[in-house]
Amino acid sequence: MMQLQQDMYDEIVAHGLAAFPDECCGFVAGKDGEPVKVFPMKNADASPSTYRMEPREQLQVQNEMDENGWDIYAIFHSHTHSEAYPSETDRNQAFYPDSYYALLSLEDRENPVFRAFRIVLGEITEEEVKIV
Repeated sequence: MMQLQQDMYDEIVAHGLAAFPDECCGFVAGKDGEPVKVFPMKNADASPSTYRMEPREQLQVQNEMDENGWDIYAIFHSHTHSEAYPSETDRNQAFYPDSYYALLSLEDRENPVFRAFRIVLGEITEEEVKIV
């Protein structure tokens, strides 16, 4: 089960709405299986249908995570005009089998949908999401 504090969830939704109509992206850092910090990141693709984390920013974030002993709890991005389900591209780019892949659908911006998945060797398993 993927668990997020309300303020972390709100930060992800705000990032998605601010990036709209482009996809947003970022990391949620974790420690001992618990989320500790959201890292909203720039979508270098600046696209409504793809995302790519800006490489220098990604390196800075990963260095900060390493310095704090954090791991990648989740990798998140938004789908601006489709459901919150991994696309074929998402599946092919899932290189962190121990991380959650969280998707925020902004198809209805008044009612965002947030879902989490594990993607291991291309196989998708949906995980329960609990906002606390």
